Amino acid sequence: MLIIKCPYCEEERAELEFRAAGEAHIARPANISAISDEEFADYFFLRDNPKGLIFERWRHMHGCGRFFNAARDTVSDKILLTYKAGEPMPDPATLVASAEPKGDKA
Repeated sequence: MLIIKCPYCEEERAELEFRAAGEAHIARPANISAISDEEFADYFFLRDNPKGLIFERWRHMHGCGRFFNAARDTVSDKILLTYKAGEPMPDPATLVASAEPKGDKA
């Protein structure tokens, strides 16, 4: 089970209190009525599913009810960071580097 920290409540809770709400930081087309049906389908239905770091939206359903974003590693299923909706996406390279295990240096 995931333990997720809500950035609004500032408390860690079991994932049972939360609902995943899809990929975060999806750019909406500037003029959605001007795009083709294929472009609309791509925007509306298709999402990345990378192996490794992904940015997702979550909702604290059984808490404050607010949406927030999370950086999660899809390999380990570990949530590296949560942050409030509307805040900029953190630098992926920095997150990956901070999540890597530190080896012994002799």
